[in-house]
Amino acid sequence: MPPTSEEYRALELARERIIRACKTADIVMVTHYHYDHHPFPRDDEMYDECFTGKIVLAKDIKNNINYSGRRRGMFFESRIKDIVESLEWSDGKTYKFDRLRIQVSPAVWHGEVGSKVGMVIMVLIEDVETGEKFLFGSDAQNLADPAALEWALKADPDTAFIDGFPTIFLGWRMKHESFERSLKHLERFIAETRVKRVVVDHHIVRDIDYREKMKPVYELAGRIGKKVETAAEYIGADDFFLEAWRKDIRRGAITVDVNGYYSRLPGV
Repeated sequence: MPPTSEEYRALELARERIIRACKTADIVMVTHYHYDHHPFPRDDEMYDECFTGKIVLAKDIKNNINYSGRRRGMFFESRIKDIVESLEWSDGKTYKFDRLRIQVSPAVWHGEVGSKVGMVIMVLIEDVETGEKFLFGSDAQNLADPAALEWALKADPDTAFIDGFPTIFLGWRMKHESFERSLKHLERFIAETRVKRVVVDHHIVRDIDYREKMKPVYELAGRIGKKVETAAEYIGADDFFLEAWRKDIRRGAITVDVNGYYSRLPGV
């Protein structure tokens, strides 16, 4: 089923917010070359507004990358190399910018080991004055790759944004055994680090039954006094699952106000 008109409108508004946020940034990171993580080739406005004059830390386009990612990455490099302050392939590297330390993981799989969609990098941002640490897990899908889990355990963040497993594909593109293993990895991460808030979002919330399928994770977090939430919940907004609601929106069972929702969001 194709996206609804409401999804296309939300896409426009989200894109505008990304551009406004990038304008305020000194450093922009690209964890991999899927088009929900970097601009489409013909989106000149987004390229210019998001990358001009910026320090750009990005996924290596020559190593640990599949053919599609390398091809897209080469275009990305050609498009921004003359407008950025600097561009560096950052897999496995550490940077210091004023009071921030940025640690980048080596390339890990986009989901389970051997995933056909390639590899990504994860990011740890630390305030060296306060010791506060934030982890962005990119598309590691419940830290399904053991290497992603081990890196996240060592990172030991206070807050983590973790891409959830794409459960809408279970029994089709994804195996139930892979999902169960990924849940165990996420449980280990929650139990064995100091993390207080874990945002589980992106792929997982395409499934309207995600809470039931992630029940072991929610129960574990509750027992040890930690919080698992969506990105919307993290910023104090209502969940807005346009993709998961697609069938209900099309048949008129759900009516959504996209403009109103985005106008109430905090931030940029």
